[in-house]
Amino acid sequence: MSLTITSNLNNFKTERRFPADITIASLKGKLELLTGAMSASMKLELKDKDGNPLQKLNEDSITLEQLGVQSGMEVYVVDTAPSFMDAEDSPDVAFQLSTDEYEKRQESALKFLKDNKLGRFDEEKQKKKEEAEVRETQLAESLKVGQRCEVATAGNPTRRGEVKYAGTVHFKEGAWVGIQYDEPMGKNDGSVGGKRYFECKPNYGGFVRPSNVTVGDFPEILDLDEI
Repeated sequence: MSLTITSNLNNFKTERRFPADITIASLKGKLELLTGAMSASMKLELKDKDGNPLQKLNEDSITLEQLGVQSGMEVYVVDTAPSFMDAEDSPDVAFQLSTDEYEKRQESALKFLKDNKLGRFDEEKQKKKEEAEVRETQLAESLKVGQRCEVATAGNPTRRGEVKYAGTVHFKEGAWVGIQYDEPMGKNDGSVGGKRYFECKPNYGGFVRPSNVTVGDFPEILDLDEI
């Protein structure tokens, strides 16, 4: 499943995929490299796709699937390490350091990541990511509304439909393509989070990355529900 990761340490935000059967303890371990927080002092909060708090992820032995976590949700990481505590307050009240203050710390997971060029500080990896995003943008710009297409994404059958939108969206970074599928194999009606990008029947619309779309003379698949 795909989750948005944010943190109280700084303005860090990224989207990552995790297996549904990963435990909270294992998830915290992976989030160390992404956020700079240590798992031992990490608290997680689950939010919905609109950023509204849903629940605390406190049980380390429970899996994401058991907690009902779904793709598109947000995991907010809070570092409660002593260095983030106000001595005037109770030990359960943490305050947020500024990005500059945190980056000046001599001993932190963030500094370790920087020194060893890991995670988001891997310049080569970030360069490849930026180049890939440029290609996605170029592919999106080459698409035209009304083109017939096939969509192939991991874990899903190949679907046919029509390009209805190509460009940026408010709910995720980068370039995306809005598709009206021939069959009810989508997730929406062309709108997401109250913002409409195109019109179609419920469950006939979806958004995918441009690299997942192949345009061509693909005959329309007859929707059996309309026979």
